[in-house]
Amino acid sequence: MRLSPVAVLAALSLAVVAPSGVPEQPSHARVRAPEPRPFGSECRTSVAGSRVVADCHNPYPETDRVRLHVECDRWWDIDLDSAPVDAGPAQSVRLTGRCWKEVRAVWVSHRK
Repeated sequence: MRLSPVAVLAALSLAVVAPSGVPEQPSHARVRAPEPRPFGSECRTSVAGSRVVADCHNPYPETDRVRLHVECDRWWDIDLDSAPVDAGPAQSVRLTGRCWKEVRAVWVSHRK
């Protein structure tokens, strides 16, 4: 039995066009990235002379590793980076540091 080229072409086009049962998504559809979960303790810093205090509270369900950074004003005064402290869910922690003389800047870093 010999098939004509038209019959072969028709059979191939049906195989390509036949629905597979899965709806096709339009090519312009965008996949949304999941929204990031809230993270990070809320920290309040205070400077009194050469002493620094940071009070941090973590309201989220993931542990936040907070770290206090103090930049001293004098060139010869050694800056401070505290050891990381874990602030667990619904936990408050206090970080302290100091310079010999004046404080130039204070900030708290957060890490998962």
